[in-house]
Amino acid sequence: MNFKDKVVVVTGGAKGIGKTIADEFKKSGAFVCTIDLLPNDYYVGDISRRDVLEDFASRVISDYGHVDVLVNNALPQMKGIDSCSYEEFNYALLVGVTAPFYLSKLFRPHFAPGASILNISSSRDRMSQPQTESYTAAKGGIAALTHALAVSFSGSVRVNSISPGWIDTDFKEYSGPDAFQHPAGRVGNPMDIANMALFLCSEKAGFITGENICIDGGMTKQMIYTGDCGWSLSSDI
Repeated sequence: MNFKDKVVVVTGGAKGIGKTIADEFKKSGAFVCTIDLLPNDYYVGDISRRDVLEDFASRVISDYGHVDVLVNNALPQMKGIDSCSYEEFNYALLVGVTAPFYLSKLFRPHFAPGASILNISSSRDRMSQPQTESYTAAKGGIAALTHALAVSFSGSVRVNSISPGWIDTDFKEYSGPDAFQHPAGRVGNPMDIANMALFLCSEKAGFITGENICIDGGMTKQMIYTGDCGWSLSSDI
């Protein structure tokens, strides 16, 4: 897909899924503006801070004048109810929900015709492991924010989200139960997400907005009962 000379903003774009998405947009011809706490080639900053978001958005508009694609990908921390403090929980929400909302607001006057917003949620927006409350709440929040923004931006900006399942950001290949528990037969990698990201932000997806696409190898569709497919539940859990 061709994004030649399009302006793409990616939060959390210095590593993992975000970096792969940013790299694929660059390969397709886009100018990519990344913000991350980690070193990168555009902007280093903490998106939990309002002043950082405002300064970053101002720089993007000063440099390019408009935005074609906003990818809200930055990763909120995962801490559970036993260990997560009030401040840590709020920080996760600032990174995972407030920053995507505020960047969407800041860029609203500057989105180009045909622009799109893509939010990266997680399959944890619909299922959980124990002790994951801060991350899960943030991902559930951004999934809901997606359809709210899609309605508010009706007719001007399409807004969709992707919910990745198990994605190995180092592109490690797995065998045995880790792979075969997935109906797709393998663990995912960042290209599985990047390919969908570019599609959803392209003209080919022009009739898709307000949607959440779960990319998890089929794990959330697989019913699990003790005794099926070798699954068992220990009584000491």
